[in-house]
Amino acid sequence: MCALLTWYGLLTNDKDKAIRLLDSFWQDISASTFGDMLLNNWVVWTNRLSDFVPMPEISPYYYPPWAQEYLRNMLEKHVDFGKIKELMNPSSPDLFVGTVDVLSGEFKTFMNNDISTDVILASSAVPEIFPAVKIGDTLYWDGVFSHNPPLLCILEGAKIKPDEIWVIHINPDTIQRYREPVSIGEIRNRRNTLSGNLSMHQEIDSIRRTNNWIRLGYLPGDKFKLIKLRFIQMLYELDKGTKQDRSPSFIDEMMDYGEEEARKLLMELA
Repeated sequence: MCALLTWYGLLTNDKDKAIRLLDSFWQDISASTFGDMLLNNWVVWTNRLSDFVPMPEISPYYYPPWAQEYLRNMLEKHVDFGKIKELMNPSSPDLFVGTVDVLSGEFKTFMNNDISTDVILASSAVPEIFPAVKIGDTLYWDGVFSHNPPLLCILEGAKIKPDEIWVIHINPDTIQRYREPVSIGEIRNRRNTLSGNLSMHQEIDSIRRTNNWIRLGYLPGDKFKLIKLRFIQMLYELDKGTKQDRSPSFIDEMMDYGEEEARKLLMELA
């Protein structure tokens, strides 16, 4: 969703619009009313309580899809999906969105003119929270099970091969943990973090291997390109309850932290 909002702003050649869209979207998503704050606190508290007490799990197919429809309305409020084709031109940036076919297990990457509300909702359909999203005759789940992010698809499908790839790594599995996960919730959270990064590590390893083969002369430098990898990472641990926390203070904290980490990278580049 963040990638979509940024991309849509850049399609209009207005980077300030991209920033405004990100700010306004997350303000709208935050739990700002009294009732919504009570609901948010209950969801976060229930998530944390499940570390210690077995809690019943309910399939998202057994309750109304209010949350998914709310997200649909928020996306369509901020992005005019019908204008995407009109805004696209040869110099426009590309957007790649990863999903997985629930029934066949095949990966599917959507890009540019194919981007729709359903595509974004499909790529955000975490199975424990949202039902699969139907696009055409196919049901899709979250891209975390496929290409997340779709790095090799970017290299194959981009109009211009990049000099660098910057990975904004919001759920890193490689930062140093100082305490063994012990509770059921901590174990589940660590397992999900490790499994959710498998595809990314495989694609990064492929890029690094190609870079090494170019340096060693196994691949011709005039046909293959060295690509620099850089990472902006979430460098401190958050418990699983925060993954559904929409409190304004927490969202502001995350945005401030992200801006600070981005600023560090830009200072290094300067």
